[in-house]
This record gives sequence, C-alpha cells and structure tokens, in this order.
Amino acid sequence: MGKIAVVQHPPVLLDRNSTLEKAVSLTKDAANDGAEVVVFPEAFIPGYPTWIWRLRPGGDMKLTEQLYDQLIKNAVDLSRDDLDPLRDAAKQHGVHILCGIDERDDTMSRSTLYNTYITIDPDGQICNKHRKLMPTNPERMVWGFGDASGLRVYDTPCGRIGVLLCWENYMPLARYALYSQGLEVLVAPTWDCGEGWIGTMQHIAREARCWVVSSGTSMQAADIPEDLIGRDQLFPDNDEWINPGDSVIVEPGGKIVAGPMRQQHGILSADIDPSRVATARRSLDVAGHYSRPDIFKLDVRDGVQTPFSFSPETKKLR
Repeated sequence: MGKIAVVQHPPVLLDRNSTLEKAVSLTKDAANDGAEVVVFPEAFIPGYPTWIWRLRPGGDMKLTEQLYDQLIKNAVDLSRDDLDPLRDAAKQHGVHILCGIDERDDTMSRSTLYNTYITIDPDGQICNKHRKLMPTNPERMVWGFGDASGLRVYDTPCGRIGVLLCWENYMPLARYALYSQGLEVLVAPTWDCGEGWIGTMQHIAREARCWVVSSGTSMQAADIPEDLIGRDQLFPDNDEWINPGDSVIVEPGGKIVAGPMRQQHGILSADIDPSRVATARRSLDVAGHYSRPDIFKLDVRDGVQTPFSFSPETKKLR
C-alpha cells in the first residue's frame, strides 16, 4: 500500500528555474501529507506549448519562432544539472517523482525537443525517461518522435508503474506493451480534459484491471507571466480557463476514487493497494489468461533509436 499525489498546478510558463522552484515546493507539500509517489503534469517544465492551438499555421510565423526560441532556451538538457533541484527534493523527502519536461536533445542535433516524462527515484537518480511516441497534430511542430526505450514499468511503493503521455493512451499497442510487463498503476499525464478523457481513463482501468492516475494541468490566463511574448494576443481574458485540469484517480474496474479536480489548483491523492490488481484480473487478464498468444503476437522494438551512429574510428556516418 502506498500513497500517490497528483500535482495539479500551472508551471511558470517558459521559465525553467522558477517552475523548478515551484515543483520542489509542491513536492515538499505532497511528501508532508504522506505521499510516496508524486506525479506532475505533461511537459510541466517549463510548460506545455499551449499557444500551438491558437496560432495560425503559417500566418503567425514570427510569433511562433519567438515563443519557440524561449521554449528551447528554457528546455531541460538531461546531460547537464538542469534537474538537480528536483532530484535533490526526491532524495530529501524519500519519494518517487514523476514529471513531464520539454527535453532538449543532448546527443545528436542538440536542437530537437522531445515531450519527455522522467521518473526520479528516492535516491535522486533518474530511473526512467520516456519520450512521447507520437506528438498530436500541431505538437509535431514542436516535438520530435520518441521511441520505446522508456516504455517500461518500474517498482514503487504504489506498485509497478508505467507511463503513457496524453493520446498515447489511445494507442492499443502502447498500452499492451505496458500491460505485458505486469503493470499495476498506469500514470497518464495529459493536456486533455473533459468527460471523454475521464471516460477513457475508466475504460483503461476496466481493460487492464489496474489503477489509473491521470495528471492534468489547471491553468488560467492569469497564471501566464505578464512578460510572455504575445500574451495579450493569445490570452486576452485573465479569467479564461485555458485548461481546467480534470486530474482523476481510478481504481481497477473503473470506479473513480479521487477527483476529477476541475478548475482549481491543488494536490489530488489516494492510497493505492497494488494487491487489488491481481484479484481484479481473476476474470480478465488481457496480458495473461485472456491474451491468446497462439493467435496474437506483439513485437516491441525497445532499443534507443537515433537517425545515425558515429564511428570515431572511421569518422564516417553509418
């Protein structure tokens, strides 16, 4: 049995350091309330590029480029010490921290961004990094495509946790790749919201007979920094809810046990009993006795994929 906390707060949009400070403070609040696993939203550091849904493709190119410039300057480079404050917080409070970042590629072009979700263990080490497999619609103008190297589960006090980002949860094969590893808790950080999304979370809890934790971002226009480039054009009404959040925790079988938290900032929590998963799968185990491996087969290429490899010996691309 373990307690999981879902942080539903806005970032300090396009300000990495200030958002990290906020994440550290919120981790402390969650840990002081007994949480052993702390979950942050998709692309929390330094924020989800919500402007992509408001700008005209090809018509607002200058503003798009200016915002992208700020995003890439505040993105997280995992080869540096960018996440040290959050890693220190995990170690100080003895918790797992799961958090979305805009990751700047540190191995190839050094320019491509990824929608990445990282897991930090209680020793302060990054124990998993998952890059979103398929950015949705205009997201493809911001993020590159990820691979399956981070599509795996890992042990926590709340059970075996795996992560799918936003509409990855609509990808049946991605879900099954986690189910087949003994998934007990699916964490679904998302920019989506509303009854349709919540219903999807309940469906997955019924399908996989697992716990489902959906982490949304609540954000009003008033939460966006005054000095953001193009703010007055993009978000003129301070009272507008750009995203209501709708974080929710669902038990195996589909019953909602916490949330949805709508149009408010806060921390949603629940006690997670992983032993309930095995019991719930007695009648339906889609990766076990219900799987029919004599008929169906799933092949997952889980290696790190790169455009090319470089051989120092030959100084040639291969």
